Amino acid sequence: MASQRITIRIPQSLGKRLKRQAGMKGRPESEVVREALESYLGQSTTPGSAYDLARAAGLIGCARGAPRDLSTNRRHFDGFGEER
Repeated sequence: MASQRITIRIPQSLGKRLKRQAGMKGRPESEVVREALESYLGQSTTPGSAYDLARAAGLIGCARGAPRDLSTNRRHFDGFGEER
């Protein structure tokens, strides 16, 4: 596994919790942190479609006064990209 080293600063109380959790699991702290990051960021290694990413970011339907189906209904594309 190719790996990348990072350095972070965490509060002392969080460090104690990490050390306790790692001890209870019998695993290195770095492995517990990797598992927590995977859980927080999601297991997917492949990004979704542009639509999926925009939806997850809350961008779908965020334009005020626009039709709710603006990005998915083909009738809204009539004339789009044509010379004027």
